[in-house]
Amino acid sequence: MNEYAMLHIPDSRYCFPIGEKELVIRLRTAKEDEETEVFLIHACKYDFQEKRESSAMHVGYSDRLYNYYEIKLQLEDVRLAYIFRIEKNGKIYYFSEDGITETYNFKEGFYNFFQMPYINKNDLLPTVDWMKDAVFYQIFVDRFFMGDIRKNRGYINMEWNDKPLAKSFAGGDLRGIIEKLDHIKELGITALYLTPIFLSVSNHKYDIISYMQIDPQFGTEEDLEELVRLAHGNGIRIVLDAVFNHCSMETEQFQDVLAKGKKSEYYDWFLIDGDYPDTEKINYECFAACNYMPKLNTANEQVQEFLVRIAVHWVKEYDIDGWRLDVSDEISHEFWRTFRKAVKTAKPEAVIIGENWHDAYPYLMGDQYDSIMNYAFTKACLDYFARGDLDARQMAWKLNSNLMRNLEQVNRMMLNLLDSHDTHRFFTEVGKNKDKLLAALALEMIFIGAPCIYYGTEICLEGGYDPDSRRCFNWEESSWDAGLMEKVKALTGLRKRPEIADGDIRVADRERMLLVERSLPGKKLRLLINMTEETQTEHMEEGKGGRLLCGNRARCETPASATVERWGFAVIEMEE
Repeated sequence: MNEYAMLHIPDSRYCFPIGEKELVIRLRTAKEDEETEVFLIHACKYDFQEKRESSAMHVGYSDRLYNYYEIKLQLEDVRLAYIFRIEKNGKIYYFSEDGITETYNFKEGFYNFFQMPYINKNDLLPTVDWMKDAVFYQIFVDRFFMGDIRKNRGYINMEWNDKPLAKSFAGGDLRGIIEKLDHIKELGITALYLTPIFLSVSNHKYDIISYMQIDPQFGTEEDLEELVRLAHGNGIRIVLDAVFNHCSMETEQFQDVLAKGKKSEYYDWFLIDGDYPDTEKINYECFAACNYMPKLNTANEQVQEFLVRIAVHWVKEYDIDGWRLDVSDEISHEFWRTFRKAVKTAKPEAVIIGENWHDAYPYLMGDQYDSIMNYAFTKACLDYFARGDLDARQMAWKLNSNLMRNLEQVNRMMLNLLDSHDTHRFFTEVGKNKDKLLAALALEMIFIGAPCIYYGTEICLEGGYDPDSRRCFNWEESSWDAGLMEKVKALTGLRKRPEIADGDIRVADRERMLLVERSLPGKKLRLLINMTEETQTEHMEEGKGGRLLCGNRARCETPASATVERWGFAVIEMEE
């Protein structure tokens, strides 16, 4: 046995409750120890000496280096003690807090067994139920649609279909989203994520002057109220963007500090090296190197109270359904714990999604965010679909490795995206290949978590890096690919299936194709994606067949086989 590869940590991503009496336990082993059987030896910690049970574990996930054995236990007594029994090549090993041993003294197990001492209800991370089958649609508000033609349009400085520059204003607004709700609903969208809508001098609004005022370019509080009401009436949630790491230098608080320096009551709201902030020398902390976005001191209790009051206001008064948190990994854990308690008290089903581009496990243990924008998924999709840096097996390894970063509940609430306002457009990245775009969307829809479609993806909107990734939506329907649009709708429609909402996931490779399965007892969906240059055929297990639910460049020639041409995909309902 490769002892160096073995890993188990109690009360962590390797041992966590998913219900008041249900526990997930994982054990990591080396890939070369593939021919290994693993059993969990477990009992109430007060009965471990005499009333132990043995339960077989299975390999739930595999990546390049490791296999991850997993088991879900239904407990009668939540005071659990356990060790692992490992059988390989006719030999038996035990794995406990003492590591790998060839024998184990069960009579003195209370010294070194692993344990989940107690499952306390308030330590559970509940899943926001509507996230499990949600389909998000991200809208960069200024570029989606202008609905209010009576507003002051003097700020608009570009034609609608021109390529935007960093300081371009096109005129999109909240009324434009209201007017296009039918399009959004027909696309199968169940949640909108809007980039910031509060008072700001920029087109993106990430430098907020007033958090309590809708920017007049976008509309009014009444417009937001109407959007939320109509969206809810159509089964669509609304998530807003919270920019709490930094603000605009035009805020009244920073302006007061500019005028009064250390004598300002707001001096400690910011992080300043000197008596006065110097906007030329930038002697204060800010977002990136942007002097016009001073960083807020979220360790300051007054700042915490100010920001939490804002977050709760828009939830309670306008019934929004959650917050996406901008630059969330640069803000203190303490603040996010305070933020979570306040938001969840106001609306328990409100979702909290952080903008963390990397492994965010310290924020995702149940006391801060529900999930993050899953840029690890984005990068894997770019490497597989756009760049060809990963084959099917390597892609399966990468996706499994990413899943093992988090608790199951977090994986079910992840915001999985192919692109956003901060990245190149995915359609451009795949060389404007519609087949590859559809295959990537199929993975996004079948994968565990909530898919997020960036506005315009359904019409193959192109674009490079910011600001080119923020082009205007082309509403000239004659330019749309109607066939592709229908396939996108067929894919979003799959999200209503129970295997997607509540099913387990398995990611592997088969016949040089990526295979993703979602399953419940008696129900199973299988996704096959072929990114090779040759047609591939998948032969089902003996006695099993399947029905093609949707696909592109794919067919089921018999119930027992599926053929997928290059760059195609097939979603198959499996016979049980």
